[in-house]
Amino acid sequence: MVDRSLLERTPDLVDWGSLSLITALIITSKGLELSGVFNRLAPRLVEGANGSSRRLLFLLLPTIALSSALIMNDTAMLVFIPLVVALSELSGMDKARAVTLSAIAANVGSALTPIGNPQNIIIWREYGLSFLAFVRGMLPFALLWLGLLLAIVFLTPDETLSVRSLPPVAFRKDLFLVSVFLLGLNVYLGETGRHELSIALTLLAFLVLDRDVLLSFDWALVLTFAFIFIDFNELSALLIKVGMSFSTGGVGLVLTSAGLSQLISNVPATVVFLGSKPAWLPLAVGVNAGGTGTVIGSLANLIAVRIARVSLRDFHRCSVPYFIVVLAISSGLFLAFNF
Repeated sequence: MVDRSLLERTPDLVDWGSLSLITALIITSKGLELSGVFNRLAPRLVEGANGSSRRLLFLLLPTIALSSALIMNDTAMLVFIPLVVALSELSGMDKARAVTLSAIAANVGSALTPIGNPQNIIIWREYGLSFLAFVRGMLPFALLWLGLLLAIVFLTPDETLSVRSLPPVAFRKDLFLVSVFLLGLNVYLGETGRHELSIALTLLAFLVLDRDVLLSFDWALVLTFAFIFIDFNELSALLIKVGMSFSTGGVGLVLTSAGLSQLISNVPATVVFLGSKPAWLPLAVGVNAGGTGTVIGSLANLIAVRIARVSLRDFHRCSVPYFIVVLAISSGLFLAFNF
């Protein structure tokens, strides 16, 4: 007979709360997309860029970065990637390049604040840092990374945008308002730890209002995210128990945490390294820089690629070189200023 108390102590393999929240947010972003708001907004942004893809990206990327610092990079991708796709279809802009740069901007902007992404929240709470202390530590790196991203845009040949006519899409005000409300509600429920309630309310709302939102949702994406939310606390404890040690500070920690992020994503990598109680700043720099590399590095990357249907080859053509340069420069800062 199985000991019931043993079953009760067994941890869940998957973080179902986080998986519930991100699923609710993705469904909500689909509601925003189907409302037609992005096809309404896209022509105005193209007009503001005066036919220049470079100018359009200079408008778009800092906006995404700032938004990510406030509403988390994953949420920012859910909101902005449908807009980027609409802009590409409207203007003829290179979609793969725009989506990749947008994902990088989201990861870079989110690195600045302790509420910008899940790994920062984990570090912030674990080390008992003040909000301003975290921002002060990450500010030089976030500014440097954003400056490098804008420099890439400036040095890349400009594209002349030709405004194309999009198929007429009716703007559904009811769907838009419900989706915006659910977006804010889900962020609030996520911050207060009521993740399962977010998916329940989201499913109920769209079942009543418009079932097409649920029918058009990419449910296979949930399986991809399930791996990201595996509980890695047990793995960390096991590695320490068998004598495996990690760098606990400086350039070594930056490089190893960024490297591990390429294999298991930056949120699980953060949990694994916390078991050895490393210095917080090089860990934060490493896992945040790691999010700008391969598509696995950050959940925001997976969201962007999946929603926009961009090939991994096209995504990595820009993201991997950027990651290598960012990692080299960030490591140089640690060596030069002994952070």
